[in-house]
Amino acid sequence: MQSPEASTAATSPQTHLALAAFADEVVGTLARLFAYVGTLVLFAMLGLAALGQLPDLRDDDGPALKPGWSVADRSPAAFALGRLDSSEKTASYTIFRHLGGGRRDVMRWTGEADRPVAALEIYREGAEFDVARPATADLAIQMGLGTAASLEQAGLIDTKFGAVALFRPTGTADGARACLGYLKRSEEPALQISGFSCQGDTMPARRAAIACTLNRLTQLASGNEPKLAELFARAELKRRGCEPQGSSDWLLGAANAQLRGAL
Repeated sequence: MQSPEASTAATSPQTHLALAAFADEVVGTLARLFAYVGTLVLFAMLGLAALGQLPDLRDDDGPALKPGWSVADRSPAAFALGRLDSSEKTASYTIFRHLGGGRRDVMRWTGEADRPVAALEIYREGAEFDVARPATADLAIQMGLGTAASLEQAGLIDTKFGAVALFRPTGTADGARACLGYLKRSEEPALQISGFSCQGDTMPARRAAIACTLNRLTQLASGNEPKLAELFARAELKRRGCEPQGSSDWLLGAANAQLRGAL
């Protein structure tokens, strides 16, 4: 019969080997766990950096941004409105960039109670541009009408960029004081100028206000886009002055402006 001392001596090495294997397994599992968590943290940091930081996904002056768009705080302004006189204030100016290469330069004006009264957007299209999406869908959102709203054509105006289509909410009476949207597309370069104006007491006054805005739109920098510079250079040759139509619109009478922000 084997003594207890001999049995302990025989099993001790096996016990030590089992404990060592168990410890190695625990250490290996913890190492893999830390590596996995570290990888997740790294991807999260890269994702936030690519999106321009998560808190910027909402513009303070407008609705929540669509996926892929972020505020580009460090990008310089590329466009401006020529001033009618030295007392005219400047609209808020926000730049958005998309991971697909698109860029939106957005100017906004507000009136009493911080209510939006006009907006102008220059959209340089990137790979994210959806040709199947109606352009008026985004215009309705700009006008604060929501995604379910529909627009109908409200004529054309002549500007230095050529004929520009006007739009209004479907079913608006001819004499009603409704906001007017506008849209101008260019295929070469791939560019879209759009916006809206709620100013003016009559349809001619609102049309004149929009035409005045577009005729005053100038380019500050084109970057590496010579075709964009050429488009604005040709447009400047057709520039027209603003002609008031009996309206106190701030676009035509700067003394009544109540604007927010700085360029």
